[in-house]
Amino acid sequence: MKKKVTFVITKANWGGAQRYVFDLATALQNDFDVQVAFGQEGLLAKKLHEAGITTSPIRALQRDVSLSADVKSFFELYRLFKKERPDVVHLNSSKAGGVGALAARLAGIKKIIFTVHGLPEDEARSAVGKILIQLATRLTVALCDTIITISKNNHDRVHGSVLIYNGIAPMQFGSGEIIRNAFPVGVHITGTVGELTKNKNQAALIELAKRNQAMYVAIVGEGEDRAMLEQKIKEYGLEARVKLFGFMPAAEVLKGFDTFALPSIKEGLPYVLLEAKHAGLPIVANRVGGVGEILDAPDMSDFTLQKMVQKTAALY
Repeated sequence: MKKKVTFVITKANWGGAQRYVFDLATALQNDFDVQVAFGQEGLLAKKLHEAGITTSPIRALQRDVSLSADVKSFFELYRLFKKERPDVVHLNSSKAGGVGALAARLAGIKKIIFTVHGLPEDEARSAVGKILIQLATRLTVALCDTIITISKNNHDRVHGSVLIYNGIAPMQFGSGEIIRNAFPVGVHITGTVGELTKNKNQAALIELAKRNQAMYVAIVGEGEDRAMLEQKIKEYGLEARVKLFGFMPAAEVLKGFDTFALPSIKEGLPYVLLEAKHAGLPIVANRVGGVGEILDAPDMSDFTLQKMVQKTAALY
């Protein structure tokens, strides 16, 4: 009889943590009875449905701090775990980790795993906020049986964790013409791909383009910061040189860039940086989280999907 594994993640949009869950769930579904529980609906939910993965929406689960929503999501997860009785609960993202670890522990789940997709204490917060989030993270760690870290940077800071790098499969890249055709012929295009959030810091590229009149910037992704970025572009009069393209798969656009930029202020081990390196692009990036480990790697052998899946499955 197959072991039952329930993955839990806060948001079902599409980012690094969501891709991680999708890759593991689809790669392991032949050997394990796999289920994914998530909060807000999004592209991850759609892709899981298309792949035939069983899903369970946790309607109250959200990223923002809300005592009432957190209590409701705790009881939703507790009831799910009691009903399904998974052999393994694999938690992803900070909110799902904290609420899910407590619910799984009280539901009597035998194996609780939490993957750290970048430490939340690295985000820009007040001094008090950093202390509180550190305490919350340490409590989550204490409630879990195994902690997976996806970068050596985080592994060295989370005592007793297991280091398993994110990995990608061999890729086929598109021409990137949709990017090239949006700019004058022959200009040098600096591009980035990622969710439009404060942590990804795309605003830094707009500020650079404001100071450098020869700079052309392609920003690929969607997210909560879109309106703010649009306003900055309009305010600075950069509509011809800085463009927002919305969500598109990285494989379709990377060849449209001359340089890949990752201005993030917080990262775990970014998939898109693995893809940019695989595409052979020059890279400019902030060395946060596991970014330096990718930039300094002599080859891509440590960052394969096969290794990631095998090492994770061994923990189940």
